[in-house]
Amino acid sequence: MLRSLGQRSVTGTGEDPRVAELRTAVSRLRRELAAHPAEFPDRGIAEEELAALAAMTADGAPEAPRLRRSLLLIAGAIGSVSALAPGLTQVRDAVEMFGAPPRGRGRGAPVE
Repeated sequence: MLRSLGQRSVTGTGEDPRVAELRTAVSRLRRELAAHPAEFPDRGIAEEELAALAAMTADGAPEAPRLRRSLLLIAGAIGSVSALAPGLTQVRDAVEMFGAPPRGRGRGAPVE
């Protein structure tokens, strides 16, 4: 895990380690969701937003506000499915590495 938001990869790939972490977390949650046997009303929303997050990681450094929006939609869609909670937490932690949302702007509390 990164120790600071400004830390960058020192490997030969030049890839931002935050992007790699997010890609891994999204991939894991997508697999877990695909394997989850129960249907629930907002499953399609979660699948679409996870696909959008995966696409964002392919394009380099994604925009933090868009990441947070996707995270909120995913959390709302699968938040009550306890079997998916660890994967959702990993995605949330990866999104948070891109910076905390601004506080005190009247737009609500950050995702817990």
